[in-house]
Amino acid sequence: MGPEFQLIDAFVAAAAASFRAPAGPGDDAAVLRPARGETCVTVDAVVEGVHFRRASSRLEDVGHKALAVNLSDLAAMGASPRWALVALGVPRGFRLADARRLGAGFGALARSTGTALVGGNVARGPGISLTVTVGGEVRRGRALLRSGACPGDVVWVSGALGDARLGLLLLERPRGPEARRLRGSPGLARGVMQRQRRPEPRLALGASLAGIASSCIDLSDGLVQDAGHLAAASRTALHLDARALPVSTALAAAYPEPRARARAAATGGEDYELLFTAAASRAGPIERLGRRLGLALTKIGEVRRGRGVHLRGLGGGRVEGFDHLA
Repeated sequence: MGPEFQLIDAFVAAAAASFRAPAGPGDDAAVLRPARGETCVTVDAVVEGVHFRRASSRLEDVGHKALAVNLSDLAAMGASPRWALVALGVPRGFRLADARRLGAGFGALARSTGTALVGGNVARGPGISLTVTVGGEVRRGRALLRSGACPGDVVWVSGALGDARLGLLLLERPRGPEARRLRGSPGLARGVMQRQRRPEPRLALGASLAGIASSCIDLSDGLVQDAGHLAAASRTALHLDARALPVSTALAAAYPEPRARARAAATGGEDYELLFTAAASRAGPIERLGRRLGLALTKIGEVRRGRGVHLRGLGGGRVEGFDHLA
């Protein structure tokens, strides 16, 4: 067996999930059973030097994140994951032990979410990259879309905002001002760095919002940027209150000035929380859902006629999210 196939076997063995497709991996193509309802499919990539740095990253975390960012897209659709394909790019010197570590992080999340690794590819590249395609199922006609927001709807967000970006700053600038403010709280610092390394896709929330939310999107590029995508798809305006944005104790400590804190919450990428809209009459079910899931769900604004995102409470100035090609 050549090095390529040894590497594939090492990754697959570590990443194997409990759910199995009728065929795959190991054949020329996977054989999948048709979904009972509708199938949602998405693809994303995690690339060394763009999304992570080898020197400051554990390969187990990279494997986890490569799957998590895709599962977050399924969560935003209200879909339950079923299968995944992985195209793995590896540099020279990449070892079987490295493949096992990547696969272990990928596989732990795959098993906990019922996602089957059904196939993929491996190729030589300048650095490590994982391009992951996932498929999930949602009941017919129940997929959450970006395009359903209506004037009068309330805008909600899950969890806390800005932590992943703060975690990245702590990893890349350990002597920066944010790190200095958290020096006396190592637990808080570790928590936000974990939010950056191992995001949690909100699958249970997304599945539960079907029939409640009018529109939904996951926050990968920051609140302002992603809210703009939802507003554009719905042909409405989202009016958001920066003072209502939910933040963690760590973010509050790192940014003691209220406007700087709100700006960090509004622009930080990779939170992978869900931003969604719903009729005002659905507030009760949403609040009960948050209590059942043990997850904060916060009202942060409203949908109005018009276009774009209007964020009040920052005192002016342009606010933008993350741009993958910037």
